[in-house]
Amino acid sequence: MTTGILRVDGDKVVGDNGKPVVLRGSALGGWMNMENVKFITGYPGQESQHHASMIKVLGKEKHDYFFDKFYENFFTEKDAEFFASKGLNCLRLPFNYRHFEDDMNPRVLKDGGAGFKHVDRVVELCAKYKIYTILDLHALPGGQNPDWHSDNVTNYAAFWDHKDHQDRVVWLWREIAKRYKDNPWVAGYNPINEPCDPEHYRLPVFYDRIEKEIRDIDPHHILWLDGNTFAMEWKYFDHILPNCVYALHDYSTMGFPKGDRFTGSDDQKQKLERQFVRKCEFMHEHKTPIWNGEFGPVYANPQLDADHEEVNAARYNLLDEQLSIYDKYKIHWSIWLYKDVGVQGMVHLDPNSKWMKTIAPFLEKKRALQLDAWGRYPSKQVEDVIFPLVDWIDKNAPTSADQYPTPWATERQITRMVNQLWLSRCLSDEFAEQFRGMSEAELEECAGSFHFERCLQREGLNKALEAHAEVGDAGEGWERPTMEANGGQANGTEKEKLGSE
Repeated sequence: MTTGILRVDGDKVVGDNGKPVVLRGSALGGWMNMENVKFITGYPGQESQHHASMIKVLGKEKHDYFFDKFYENFFTEKDAEFFASKGLNCLRLPFNYRHFEDDMNPRVLKDGGAGFKHVDRVVELCAKYKIYTILDLHALPGGQNPDWHSDNVTNYAAFWDHKDHQDRVVWLWREIAKRYKDNPWVAGYNPINEPCDPEHYRLPVFYDRIEKEIRDIDPHHILWLDGNTFAMEWKYFDHILPNCVYALHDYSTMGFPKGDRFTGSDDQKQKLERQFVRKCEFMHEHKTPIWNGEFGPVYANPQLDADHEEVNAARYNLLDEQLSIYDKYKIHWSIWLYKDVGVQGMVHLDPNSKWMKTIAPFLEKKRALQLDAWGRYPSKQVEDVIFPLVDWIDKNAPTSADQYPTPWATERQITRMVNQLWLSRCLSDEFAEQFRGMSEAELEECAGSFHFERCLQREGLNKALEAHAEVGDAGEGWERPTMEANGGQANGTEKEKLGSE
């Protein structure tokens, strides 16, 4: 039975019976927001470029046919059933504004609102299995951050400098609110994923504005509000908005190839807790609920990494330690992510599937050129070019390492612009060429590779999530402890405090 539309009560989220509900689950990344410098489905570049290249190769009709089947297979009733079987009760649904509005025809729903077709379907499937959904605008007009996951092809977060971009987002959220305002299984709206406002003050000002606009349509649903700088900073946040949950993201470098391996030492555990607590300072001070909207390691590939068992055992232990910290502080969380091609998802594609066999040669090229930001493999041909360039820039422009976003040093800025923006864009058509000449039946088989029954499960990850999902229905007497002791103090270096991951 539904608990009614969820609402905020002090530092808790409660149902209409007043009892706390703790939301714990995952995110459907790579579905209606395809961000494949994060590897999720395998293509290079940005989502808008990917669609343009596929249209060039397949034609509009076949393109539309394939992607409709892709969205359908990516999450079906079998996925909802499996998700619920792990005790998880919330699925975050990231989507790109381009599904609903065209840049050349702003403030008009595309195709009369056809973009809602699959969102509606997944919301209904989740409700059937008592899974809440959080609707997440992951890519905004102009780009809310300079990164590839906001479908930003320019490296410039224009959203913050152009009021028209902001007006369009307000319009879109009013349209979304009209559609879901009475749905009790929608846990609320996440208006901006990982904003990066270099001036910091414009984000809380925009939240003040959009909260009023959404409430004009839907006075009841919770807003889930990310902090600035990829949900890690709270400068100029000096008040809380009603019926809002504030969100951090809490990735650890120990979960990635370039980070130290997690051994379970006291120092490592304290660092994990210290970084988490620093990101929660605003919520703790204002006694609001806490939502960790993204976290999670990536995993070694058995086909590529000889030490994959040892590496993945350490990553599962890291994940368990993070989840134990979240248990301690009684927070809501949504791990990144549910399904992908085999790097991080709870469920991943079979290497022998039609999709994976088709793109296998290109994935090898992506690894060699380091086109994926996450889970990068060493590549001498890339590093022999990039590292001297980084050294040259740092020598001649020492402030490069301090440019916003602050946690990024020069190397990350340069690899993002050269490999993950420019080079990936240049190879977008080459990726699409792998599908040239495919019939609708072959394209449907490619899309069917994403169906749950054709996928594999990451057992170690799913076991850890299931073990920590048990407080999804918290009942009465559920209290969050004070943030203190053994790493709870916000000390450490500035980049550690921000979370340099």
